[in-house]
Amino acid sequence: MTVIVTVNADFIVRAKHERRLAGIISNDYSTFDGQVPYWLAKVMAKPKKVEFEKISGSDFAYELLAHAAKYNKRVFFLGASERTNAKACQVAKEKYGIEIDGYSPPLAEYPFPSEWEQDVLNRIRAFKPDYLFVAFGMLKQEYWIDDNRDALQQLNVEIAIGCGGTLDFLSGRLQRAPVWMQKAGLEGVYRLLVERKLFRLQRLLRSFLVFPAALRK
Repeated sequence: MTVIVTVNADFIVRAKHERRLAGIISNDYSTFDGQVPYWLAKVMAKPKKVEFEKISGSDFAYELLAHAAKYNKRVFFLGASERTNAKACQVAKEKYGIEIDGYSPPLAEYPFPSEWEQDVLNRIRAFKPDYLFVAFGMLKQEYWIDDNRDALQQLNVEIAIGCGGTLDFLSGRLQRAPVWMQKAGLEGVYRLLVERKLFRLQRLLRSFLVFPAALRK
């Protein structure tokens, strides 16, 4: 099973202190989910003449949905609110013509209760998806995928991706930052302006630590 991690500045900062997260980023397929990490990587890679591109998590998720449509892959959306999940499934089905289902489990703290875990896996088993999008929020989604890696592989899930706010964007509940803000590395600021929540402020402030975290040996 291929696991995709969409790495933003906050991921990099936290990975410096959380060895498990660092291992997930290093051992799975990771994308640059943010302009600032991409800029830093370009600077650090320049002496080695390494070429790469930035692919944000949301952009990659849409490409994955298009790929699912092209190759008749079944998709499952896991997480977000019940209303958002249902709307995202509807939009994806109408836009891409894919076989899709979803489930929004009750809110729970990580590590998740065993009954909660079993309920989620049973729903995935019943639908038999090829691609699994997990929207539990940063760290919870990555750790859940990692915890259930063997179980998901046994269920023949080909790709699992922690997709963060992608279902919010796809459902229309939230709009992505304007392109100029994305290119300026201000997506975190935009998310705070449209969702004035404490964790958004904490995440934005912590993201500034990406500069010493990325450059420190």
